[in-house]
Amino acid sequence: MQLLALDLAKKKKNIDDEVICYSYLALTQRRLLHLKEFTRYADTAYILAQKSNKIRVKAFASLAMGALKSYIDDKPQALDNLLKAYELFTSINAHDQCAKIASDISYLFSPSSPEKVKKYAKEALYHAAKAGDPESQLYARLAFGGYLTDQLDSGHNENWSVAVNFFKETIALAEKNTSKIVSKSNIGIAYVNLADLYSKGPKPIDEKALLTNLEKATAIAKKYNIKIIYRSAIGLQGMYYTEKGNYAKAELLFIEGIKYQLSLPYTDNYLLATFYSCLKEVSIKRKDYHAYYAYDTLYTKYNQLKYNESTQKLLQNADARYESSKKMERIKQLELENELEQKNKLLGYGIAGVLLIGLVFMFRSYYYRQRYYLNREEVLKQEQANSDLKVQLMEKETMENLAARLSLERRLLRSQMDPHFIFNALGNIQSMILQKDTIPAVSYLNKFAKLTRQILEQSRKETISLEEEIGTLKNYIELQQLRLNNNFDYAIVCDETVEEDVLIPPLLIQPFIENAVEHGLKPKPKEEKGLLEIYFSQQTDLKNLICTIKDNGIGLNASHKLKANENHQSLSTTITDERLNKMQKEYPNAGFQVLERSLESNETGCIVIINIPIV
Repeated sequence: MQLLALDLAKKKKNIDDEVICYSYLALTQRRLLHLKEFTRYADTAYILAQKSNKIRVKAFASLAMGALKSYIDDKPQALDNLLKAYELFTSINAHDQCAKIASDISYLFSPSSPEKVKKYAKEALYHAAKAGDPESQLYARLAFGGYLTDQLDSGHNENWSVAVNFFKETIALAEKNTSKIVSKSNIGIAYVNLADLYSKGPKPIDEKALLTNLEKATAIAKKYNIKIIYRSAIGLQGMYYTEKGNYAKAELLFIEGIKYQLSLPYTDNYLLATFYSCLKEVSIKRKDYHAYYAYDTLYTKYNQLKYNESTQKLLQNADARYESSKKMERIKQLELENELEQKNKLLGYGIAGVLLIGLVFMFRSYYYRQRYYLNREEVLKQEQANSDLKVQLMEKETMENLAARLSLERRLLRSQMDPHFIFNALGNIQSMILQKDTIPAVSYLNKFAKLTRQILEQSRKETISLEEEIGTLKNYIELQQLRLNNNFDYAIVCDETVEEDVLIPPLLIQPFIENAVEHGLKPKPKEEKGLLEIYFSQQTDLKNLICTIKDNGIGLNASHKLKANENHQSLSTTITDERLNKMQKEYPNAGFQVLERSLESNETGCIVIINIPIV
């Protein structure tokens, strides 16, 4: 139907209708997860909208472009375009569109800016009330409910009953108007969110309400084939029964979810990996290691497929962002060319007028005026040539920056997992299994798998919380203890000024821990017990987190002597130095220094002080 509408608009040569048709087609392709068609329609709408002066037309084009930027994880550009669309739709009182766009904007600001999340969620409720249709009201209420849930996650538990009552009212609205709500997934989300609130509520929880809402969510997911709702509903039920100690029921739920997924004509590797991961946890709690091995084999298979799909998607999004940025530059160039064309057109009219006056009055006047306009045209041509050169330079710089960033990310990922560390850790685990130490072996194997997953996931993030960073460091250090036969102890201490939910760049500290263990503690005599100490303090006014790493190893001078005949250079430390240097443009205090411990006391070892920017 949308393509038929587009054909009619083209036959009538109505650019305004064409833009709106392309925008709707782009949003439809987003629902179908067709990135190539989504990009083509959104770009076409945005380019054609430059030829229109209609507010509604420009608003739809900005909405389509904002949706595209959000889909390919270009959050700054997504916010710019959606805010522009929101402003345009607000000016023409299109309250139904404003309600949905304001909701999407609030999601984009979460969790970094709670005040803006609240602001746009409230505005979404206002526009939904003005629009009056249940679809917009449910969309807006889910956004505001998300804000209330974020508040609970931030420690405001006194608002739990407020959030529960709000979602009860939301579900009542959805159930009353089910036939009028097109996006059935939003109804399922409301059920899942309410059930999740009950699971986080005061103990003992309302089990009946929890399970009732999850059953309703599962029914909607099966009826309309909504994968994310089904996964969330089954997962919450399984976790509930796991925490309750009913492992048999939890296992049956996860197996049922797997059977249902395998019965569908497509394979959702993410969902299957999630269910098998949950089954592994249940097997551990039941101490059924035979089942754990079987589930772990299948989990490894689907997790690898999921990772391959995720990597492919990241690469596609990176390509899409790059192509989109090139097209935006081309649009700007076309706008400049149109402006120059208009100027040249006006210039032509002026020349014609001057020629007419010159023919009437005198040849001399015509001659000098003609020379003046010819010179002016040369200047404009030179300006246009300069503009073309600037565009080419910008494209080259963009490509170089993107290539450098991707290269640094790949090098960072490779540097976090030392092959010797991997082989030694797995060898020790294998030795424990052969010695029939099954429980410690499984525990350390879990730590190793968790560390690998954490490093892979965190290397793709711009920021992580300090709590996540500390969790990763603990896993890494405990595996190093296993590898070195527990010949050193460690301690991680946070100053009372430190907030564990602060956001920092990922994987900055681990390379220094690796150096402390490998070059400081490992060469230490076996009869001397090693100690690794990590302290965190915070300078809130400077947006700076200070990490101090101390070890009682052999020290810098002794370490340099041991490495005198080696040509090895620490790749991970070099990459970390590059990352901190790049951060110094925005955070001047970013950096690190390495000191010999004997300079301040009679103890041997090293001290590393890292200034990490709080993002």
